[in-house]
Amino acid sequence: MEHIAHRRENAQGEWEEQSLLDHLEGTGKLCREFASAFGGGDLGELLGQAHDIGKYSVNFNRRILGGKERVDHSTAGGQVVDERMGCTLFSYAIFGHHGGLQNGGSKYDDPDAGTWHARLKKKLNGDDDFSAYESELKLTHLAAEPELYSNVPGFSISFLVRMLFSCLVDADFLDTEAFMSANAVKRGGYDDVGILLARLERYKEGRFKTSDEISEIDKKRNEIFQNCREKALGESGLYSLTVPTGGGKTLASLIFALRHAKERGKRRVIYVIPYTNIIEQTGKVFAAALGKGNVVEHHYNINYDNKNPEQSRKYLSTENWDAPVIVTTSVQFFESLFAARTSSCRKLHNIAESVIVFDEAQMLPIPYLKPCVSSIVELVLNYRCTALLCTATQPTLDKFIPRELLERIEICEEPEALNAFFKRVSIEVIENPLDDETLASRLKEHERVLCIVNTRKQAQKLYSMIEGENCFHLSTLMPPVLRRWVLRKVRLLLKHEKPCRLIATSLVEAGVDVDFPVVYRAAAGLDSIIQAAGRCNREGHGSRDASKVYVFTPDSSYSIPASQRRPIDVFRSIAKEHEGDITSLSAIRAYFEVLYHIEGDDDHSNGLDKKKILQRFNDGVSGHSFPFKDIAEEFQLIEEKTYIVLIPFGYGRRIEAALRCGERSRTLMRVLGRYSVNVRERHCNALLQSGSIEHLDEKADEGIYVLLDENKFDVNTGVALDIQSGQALFFDS
Repeated sequence: MEHIAHRRENAQGEWEEQSLLDHLEGTGKLCREFASAFGGGDLGELLGQAHDIGKYSVNFNRRILGGKERVDHSTAGGQVVDERMGCTLFSYAIFGHHGGLQNGGSKYDDPDAGTWHARLKKKLNGDDDFSAYESELKLTHLAAEPELYSNVPGFSISFLVRMLFSCLVDADFLDTEAFMSANAVKRGGYDDVGILLARLERYKEGRFKTSDEISEIDKKRNEIFQNCREKALGESGLYSLTVPTGGGKTLASLIFALRHAKERGKRRVIYVIPYTNIIEQTGKVFAAALGKGNVVEHHYNINYDNKNPEQSRKYLSTENWDAPVIVTTSVQFFESLFAARTSSCRKLHNIAESVIVFDEAQMLPIPYLKPCVSSIVELVLNYRCTALLCTATQPTLDKFIPRELLERIEICEEPEALNAFFKRVSIEVIENPLDDETLASRLKEHERVLCIVNTRKQAQKLYSMIEGENCFHLSTLMPPVLRRWVLRKVRLLLKHEKPCRLIATSLVEAGVDVDFPVVYRAAAGLDSIIQAAGRCNREGHGSRDASKVYVFTPDSSYSIPASQRRPIDVFRSIAKEHEGDITSLSAIRAYFEVLYHIEGDDDHSNGLDKKKILQRFNDGVSGHSFPFKDIAEEFQLIEEKTYIVLIPFGYGRRIEAALRCGERSRTLMRVLGRYSVNVRERHCNALLQSGSIEHLDEKADEGIYVLLDENKFDVNTGVALDIQSGQALFFDS
């Protein structure tokens, strides 16, 4: 009897079959290749060979030939790996290769409980008998497991399980895809890192001249670039690049990453960025330097079209990150590392043997700081990665890194001197709170001024008080297409030294290239203050004394966002202690040391590991019980759910018409993002109750909404969330 893994109908209407043996051996070969990147080749091949041996059963044979009954074919392989091969914990990967990683549960769980312990106890006999595999398949002998270096063993073992799970899921999918598509799906085809490095070198030569005519700032940027190029020859490990805002760290970090990848045999560069608006800008820079076909962006605001060959290739690469340069968000990166679903975990094995650049590293989320840093350490120590922490305000993370196993290497040998060179502004802290009238009056005194506030409510209010021909507003209540237009207009006015006033939320701080002579910043954390200062006298055309950054406290009518309260308090205390220079590296170090100390440790309810993730994985190792599913559901860097609201203006009206006709193509969704805003759940509910928006999808908890009330949208300020007719006021912080 021939055992079948998959069947497909060809163009002639004939059925073609993939033998089960071919599928198991093919998956095993791919899984070995993937896991070899971190020393787990034998184990990977074993998991690939064993994952579908439940398909040797009579029940599955009936199913593949047209039967309707569902068949559990993954329990068998997991039990074999556990009972006969001595690989107990790695059976998690086989049990979960369709439904996702499960919780470990307890040895007392009922066999149908849906946990790992329950699956081990599940009885398979009769028509579920799969013993026929023994006469056909020779399982790989496990010579060795990967060697792990760690000071948190439970977390490291769980991390390895998830990485092997990733190898298995991707290998299974690719082998199945090849058969079901008759090898029609084309993946890869990118330039390798060596070619990309050469291309970046040529791009740099054309962009930065070395003559005496260039500015002193550009000379220093060129020096930083060359420093990164030289340090790229170092060994794999953990690096930091502490470069002040305006120092050109984007291209400098890229030259380090690509040259290090070439010299140390890394497969790709992964650029991790906190905000999507920075990603769009960084993606354009990388595409210009490396060729747009080699840069894959992966975040919620991007969708690739399968109908276009280049777009299709990129879409496929978002599934498993097989491209040479991946640009993604912190949310996508870290939530995937703690995920349980097959689609989220599939790409993880391709992080191994990569250079990972963490841009704006100071923005690692405080409630998840320890798990995030532990993940970075894990990737460097056990998965042959090099990590680069890249920021103007380097957080004090060394206390969370096992110094006996890993040392952080600073690329810029004299960061204090570099920090002093790029000091282009003077910062003044205004003691007394400023009400909106006083603040607006002060802003009107300047022809060119940027004001950054903490709430969208205040941004809209201030704009309405200053509104004029060359006054602009910028917040996430405006669709991306409008935000881009505002920034283009602002940059043009600044370039020609025309009057220009911009009222914005913090989205303008990081990675947005504007250059104002004066900046006002509502009180925030020191890192935010320094980022705001980076939008002042950016190119050094004005004197330091004349280039002012005013830090002010809004009046009491604006509540301080919960996430900002402690950073603001710490900033105020550090500002008093370092009154002479609050942007010095010593002040920055003191700020993060105090902030992390106040936030507390694992015993603190608002600590640096809010969900006690490290402890739960470490506790689980003794009973072989890891809470994979629970932690995946709880590890949410953005905890409040948001909803897409389409704004039907301009081309947005065509998008609305297409959506109402039922279209949901990737091309449409990509364009939709440019004409939409994301609103939080409480705001979405208020807009629904007032009849201001309409839900266009069947599922009430997801999908797309469209704005119906044109009075709720202004091209200058975006969506208004102040619900009238007796409704309460709702504003984002």
